[in-house]
Amino acid sequence: MAVFLPFMGMTAQDEIPVRPSPVQTMDPVVVPPYLSVGTAVDLDNPAAYLYPDWNNEYVHTFEGAILPDTVVVSTKGYSMPTDSTYITDKYGYRPRRGRMHMGLDVKVRIGDTIRAAFDGKVRISRYERRGYGHYLVLRHPNGLETVYGHLSKRLVDENDIVHAGDPIGLGGNSGRSTGSHLHFETRILGNAINPENMFDFPNHRIATDFYVFTKNTREVYYKVRSGDTLSGIAMKNSTSVSNICRLNGISKNTVIRVGQTLRVN
Repeated sequence: MAVFLPFMGMTAQDEIPVRPSPVQTMDPVVVPPYLSVGTAVDLDNPAAYLYPDWNNEYVHTFEGAILPDTVVVSTKGYSMPTDSTYITDKYGYRPRRGRMHMGLDVKVRIGDTIRAAFDGKVRISRYERRGYGHYLVLRHPNGLETVYGHLSKRLVDENDIVHAGDPIGLGGNSGRSTGSHLHFETRILGNAINPENMFDFPNHRIATDFYVFTKNTREVYYKVRSGDTLSGIAMKNSTSVSNICRLNGISKNTVIRVGQTLRVN
C-alpha cells in the first residue's frame, strides 16, 4: 500500500500540516443577467436557475439540463473542507491507470472533521463499495456541487440544509482507496472542474472570489469502446490525433484499452 508523505523522512504517525479552517458568511450569489433570476441564496432549492430538478438518485447525470455558455461562480462565503493543507493526488489524467482523477485528494486521518465548503443542501448521502466509499454530494446556491469521498462516517442525511463550516463527515479510507484521505470534487451540472481553480489548500484560502466556467473551454472526455482507434476517436470528437496525444501525454503509437478514458478537448 502506498503511503504519501509530504517530505522525506516523515512517517505515517507524524503530524499532517494543518491550519484552522476559515469560514465566511455567504453573500447573495451573483447570477449572470441572462438567466434573469436576480440574486438569491435559496437553500431549500439551491441553484434552481441552473439545475432542472432536485433528485437523490443520480450523482453526475442531469438529463434535460442545458449548460449555459458561461456560469459565474461566487466563492464568497466559503470554508476549507478540512484543516489539512497537504494534497496527495491532484486533478487530471492518470496515464498509468488510463482514467481521469476528477478531484483532489487531501491527506487526512480517520476521524478528522470534514466540513461543508459552502452553504447548501445535501443531495446524496450514500455508500459505494467500489468507488467513493461513504460519500456526500452537496448542491450550493452558487451553482457548484461539491463531492466528499472515502469518509469513515457521514454526519448528514439527504435533503439536510447545511452551512459553510458545518461538520458533514469524518475522514476515512472507505471504498476504492489506498490510504486515509478526503477525495474532494467540484462540479457544475456534472462537469468536473479542477478544485484548485477555486481552493488553495496549501495556503488554506480561496483562490478567487469568482470563478468563470465557460462551456466552450470545458474539458471533454471519451471512454474507449471496443474497436476504437485514436483516429476514429479524433473524428468522432472533431479533433486531431495529435491534440489527443498532447492532452493525454501519449504518442500516436500508444495502445489504447477498452474502458480507458481519454481527454479529447
